[in-house]
Amino acid sequence: MKDLTQGSVVKTILAMAIPVAASMLFQTLYLLIDLYFVAALGEDSVAGVGTASSLMFMIMALTQVLGVSAVAMISQAVGRKEQDTAILIFNQSLVLSLICAAITLIFGFALGGSFLRGISADQGAYNEGLIFLRWFLPAMAVQFPIIVMASSLRATGIVKPAMLVQVTTVILNIILAPILIAGWGPGPALGVMGAALATTISSVIGLLMLVFYFIKLEKYVAFRPDQWRPRLDMWWKMFDIGLPAGGEMLLLFVYFSAVYFLIQDFGATAQAGFSIGGRVMQSIFMPTMAIAFAIGPIVGQSFGANNPERVKETFFKGVMLSAVVMLTVTVIMQWNPGIVVGIFTNEVEVQLVASVFLQIVSWNFVTQGIVFSASGVFQGLGNTRPALVSSLLRISLFIPMALYVSSREDYRIEHIWYVSVASVVVQAFFSIWLVNREFRIRFSPDPDAVVPNQQTAPTEP
Repeated sequence: MKDLTQGSVVKTILAMAIPVAASMLFQTLYLLIDLYFVAALGEDSVAGVGTASSLMFMIMALTQVLGVSAVAMISQAVGRKEQDTAILIFNQSLVLSLICAAITLIFGFALGGSFLRGISADQGAYNEGLIFLRWFLPAMAVQFPIIVMASSLRATGIVKPAMLVQVTTVILNIILAPILIAGWGPGPALGVMGAALATTISSVIGLLMLVFYFIKLEKYVAFRPDQWRPRLDMWWKMFDIGLPAGGEMLLLFVYFSAVYFLIQDFGATAQAGFSIGGRVMQSIFMPTMAIAFAIGPIVGQSFGANNPERVKETFFKGVMLSAVVMLTVTVIMQWNPGIVVGIFTNEVEVQLVASVFLQIVSWNFVTQGIVFSASGVFQGLGNTRPALVSSLLRISLFIPMALYVSSREDYRIEHIWYVSVASVVVQAFFSIWLVNREFRIRFSPDPDAVVPNQQTAPTEP
């Protein structure tokens, strides 16, 4: 366990964010290599994998429910010096993660095809997406216990073990991708099935590595089978914190699904271009997401230790660090996004869609960093409802405006990207207001002031 309530805030953020960013860098490398080989299969494959992968946002939304609640509740318990409480929370989160993994497999195989049918540009893209999804579902299922274990470590200030596991699995994925997708070496050329299978194999190995770490090396939180009996009171607290955060991520799934739907009349070329641009954008967001991941446990421990000034300082300096990173990337995307896009496809029309997308949406990279940082603060405070409200505002602006521009006779695909930028800018300013409002409520000098979602320490059964 590492005490995050002491020392320089900037150094503490960087000390946690850099290992997370390093693991994300490897993840980015995998995404780009995977995209490179899938793109070589043709635009139907790219569009199919892109539409199927959008389901990952739904899974991420559900994993957020457990991961965010684990970070908030465990970090606050650490700040209060209550190790037994932290261990109990971890084990209850683990039980929930296994239940969610089973539900993912059941509903994914049952309903995934119907979802793809509704957003695929044509039959070819649908067929490729369905093949990918069937072999990708196990990888999505194991994300639940992986996220719980990694989040629990992060709540205690420990990030390197999860980073090493992430790096190892990504390296394995990078090795398997060309073997299984393109048939390099002894491997069969399985196409999109190989892309999914490489991710599934790597994810399962990552899960086993984390289990080994907790059994052999972890000292602060640990597996306790005697604490696996469901504690509904604690599950309620987890859902109270995590569901709004999951809803926030679920709205990203709604956003990407809406975009695929709105641009399907432009054909598989447009969906392939958006898929490539979206993958690159996800990779670009990883450094600022790493900063947000660091903000959460620092805020949580500081809040648990009753140190409001450190909580406020963490948000301000987190936003500053995020802005520096995202401004640098914005300049690059404004200069020449084609440098990155051209790596993945030789099809000029697909390149054009992806490049224009990145050039336009890069105007909201800095504001998106603000949104991520605010979300990290809300997670640490254990009240994620404001982040959900912020995301709801964005979607409530984006979808009506996008539907309006898509109904015009002069409708072009670029109009969707401009609407997206406008909605994120509004969301960022609203997020800043919500954070300041939360600070006023949480740290009010009035002793009778009501603090929403204040967590109490759960007790042993």
